[in-house]
Amino acid sequence: MIRPHPDQLLEALDPEQREVATSLGGPVVVIAGAGTGKTRAITHRIAYGVASGVYNPTAVLAVTFTQRAAGEMRGRLQQLGVLGVQARTFHSAALRQAQYFWPRVYGGDLPQVLDNRMSLVAEAASRLRLQVDTGRLRDLVGEISWSKVSNVTAESYPGIAATQGRQLASFDPETVARVFAGYETAKRDRQRIDFEDILLCAAALISEHPQVADQVRRTYRHLVVDEYQDVSPLQEALLNLWRGDRTDLCVVGDPAQTIHSFAGAQATYLTEFARRTTGARVVRLVRDYRSTPQVVGVANKIMATARVAGDSLGAVTLQAQREPGPDVVFAEASDEAAEARAVADWLAGLAAQHVDYREMAVLFRINAQSPAYEAALADRGIPYLVRGGERFYERPEVRQALLTLRTEARTTGDDPAPAGTLEQVKAVFGALGWTPEPPNGGGAIRERWESLAALLSVAEDLVGATGGADLAAVSAELDRRAEAQHVPSAHGVTVSTLHSAKGLEWDAVAVVGAHEGSLPFVLATSPAEIEEERRLLYVGVTRARQHLRVSWSRSRSGNGNSRNPSRFLDGVRPQTSTAQRSSGRRQGRQRGSVLSASCRSCGHALNTGAERKLGRHEDCPATFDEETLVVLKEWRKQEAAEQSLPAYCIFTDATLMAIAETKPRSQRELIKVHGLGQTKATRYGEHLLAIIAAAEKSAP
Repeated sequence: MIRPHPDQLLEALDPEQREVATSLGGPVVVIAGAGTGKTRAITHRIAYGVASGVYNPTAVLAVTFTQRAAGEMRGRLQQLGVLGVQARTFHSAALRQAQYFWPRVYGGDLPQVLDNRMSLVAEAASRLRLQVDTGRLRDLVGEISWSKVSNVTAESYPGIAATQGRQLASFDPETVARVFAGYETAKRDRQRIDFEDILLCAAALISEHPQVADQVRRTYRHLVVDEYQDVSPLQEALLNLWRGDRTDLCVVGDPAQTIHSFAGAQATYLTEFARRTTGARVVRLVRDYRSTPQVVGVANKIMATARVAGDSLGAVTLQAQREPGPDVVFAEASDEAAEARAVADWLAGLAAQHVDYREMAVLFRINAQSPAYEAALADRGIPYLVRGGERFYERPEVRQALLTLRTEARTTGDDPAPAGTLEQVKAVFGALGWTPEPPNGGGAIRERWESLAALLSVAEDLVGATGGADLAAVSAELDRRAEAQHVPSAHGVTVSTLHSAKGLEWDAVAVVGAHEGSLPFVLATSPAEIEEERRLLYVGVTRARQHLRVSWSRSRSGNGNSRNPSRFLDGVRPQTSTAQRSSGRRQGRQRGSVLSASCRSCGHALNTGAERKLGRHEDCPATFDEETLVVLKEWRKQEAAEQSLPAYCIFTDATLMAIAETKPRSQRELIKVHGLGQTKATRYGEHLLAIIAAAEKSAP
């Protein structure tokens, strides 16, 4: 393979991208806005280093967070004539190292990785006599995963969870810690490791064995990290172990796209990189090649008042490079069904203008919002694909389809096909579950059909482009794409959560449910969580190349107008005036906006859910009678015993303290207590009010 001349590699780059490409050696941090060509910049940096003789390609380790992104990086490097670079996910790179060094250090194979940790978590919970359903199991699995990537042990979890404001509605921190410890024991008993243990094993091998550290650092002399805003403490620790005392490290990320803090990501590693790394060079990519000026303008306005953690290297202000396009559509609906129908009408209108359905997406905050849009699209006869393309080629039905197609191609050989190539592909996929029309409803059958339909769309494009590709050629192309993790686009609108849409882009995007309670989500309470919700909206908006529609509904089902448009749209949507913004925000605060909650003791803002329940900071003086709290806890204990439930399922300690402090005298006052609500007020209100009344009478 002929490698291009170094100067040729620079010709296709803008000035900022060229600065990234030529900044070889020494620490470099690239703050890359959405659509600014960060992958192009870092792959050209690697290619330029190789072409100029500074880099040996086998000495370069480039890590990112998804198989799709790693596959795209490998594909681009191949196009630039660079082979031998290790472009992998953090876990893939760590697993490769652990599997290589573990036998040499410990004399046996690395323990097998668990396929599914839920069964062992369920076993640990069962040993503690906890009743768990699927939802509660997912809560536990998620919290254990967060703990491990955050370098939090089972023993330290309760204290750290309290300081981090992490709360599960299903279990208290002490119970989570006990399940966590039991799960780790169950793994050890079975000689298994989990997904996070892959990183821990690699880190332990390097940190505890100098010969391993020396070999890793001699092998990988140049490190590149993509999506650096998403690194967790565990990944940062492993990165530092890979690096040692070397300075050749290039990190790339966008503070405005930090949307995984709930899973352990810490954007401060990016935003504080220049401050904590001696001699770091900072390059900002600001030219947006993806979106029209209209879309870029909305994105910039959304982030204009954002607060970025660390505030040292903040988000960039994007500069649109495309020609102007249509105005962004902002639309209000009476209810969610009407909003979904309007979105379907908008997409159908774009299809009539020859926008491909494959280039459209409907993005929402949570999966529970999906059915309304699926129904509206189905009613309009619009094809759609639920869920994104991450790990597409790892799905069992996709692996089976590629294997069957490969076998069929070998069996057919050079024999003339009795039918056209596409008919052959359809016959193969038909035996595996594909049908000309999609199945009704969701679930596994629908997902299998969607996967096969996506593969068929690749075959159709290939045959149409070549005019005569045979089955062997189609099979070979699909295998090539699987190797490169090149995920196909299905013949339909993508219906996805905002989180799953990160890293993807479409010609037309509808961001739906942009109202208070959805964006920001109702469970986002602290200022940091609210800001992450803002960034989530920003991610959704910047997925659009040309057409963007942002909508919200006044109510769930048309009964009243109880919901306001998202606060993040203040000053963004054209009809928002200063007076309207002030009025709307005053109304929001009257209903108890989390940002307006203040401590009854010191008057300063409250930050966590527990503090808002108490109405004060946890370290501020209490204003309740201790004896009243004791009586409330004793009553809770009796109720829990009668219902065979953990005490916290009746009320948490924070809620009981809030009741003791506020001393409600009626059902109406009781409902205002954080963590209580109408259902519990109705069920337990009589007892609670009686306890408070008795305490008032006995007070001196």
